[in-house]
Amino acid sequence: MTTNLTQALRHGAEHALESMAEGWRELRSRAGGALTRFRSVDGGKEHGGSADFPAIGRWAFMAADVIEEDDRVVVRLEAPGMRREDFTVELQGAMLSVRGEKRVDRESKSAGYRVVECAYGAFRRDVPLPVAVLADKVTASYRDGVLRVTLPKAEGARPRRWAVEVK
Repeated sequence: MTTNLTQALRHGAEHALESMAEGWRELRSRAGGALTRFRSVDGGKEHGGSADFPAIGRWAFMAADVIEEDDRVVVRLEAPGMRREDFTVELQGAMLSVRGEKRVDRESKSAGYRVVECAYGAFRRDVPLPVAVLADKVTASYRDGVLRVTLPKAEGARPRRWAVEVK
């Protein structure tokens, strides 16, 4: 009876581990591109060091949407708590790179953080584009915590339509 119980427990544990591994693989495949590393610009000195402010140098998700329309591609990147001048947007071939720095606003110099779930520091997020775009026509705006980059499609990347004659 002990052997059957041991085998059942082993089988259950193997099944649970495989299920968890499958979940992590799915999360990684869906959100891997959104995972962004935030690095301390000043080594944590400005914020009292990493013991006082453990958020410096952490990974965080920066959700992005890439929307392809007939004549343009729109990239929306969620980046709350920043200012428009905190961003640098670059286009290199088919890769849109957004760099920035999310700064810490401490409400009180004597207060200590108990829960830190937000990431602060310098970051870079690369977003692959689905088609060729016109680099000299790119525009960017930032409002309500969302960076919106509009990239007009290059002529060859735009869909073409032809009327079909019936004879």
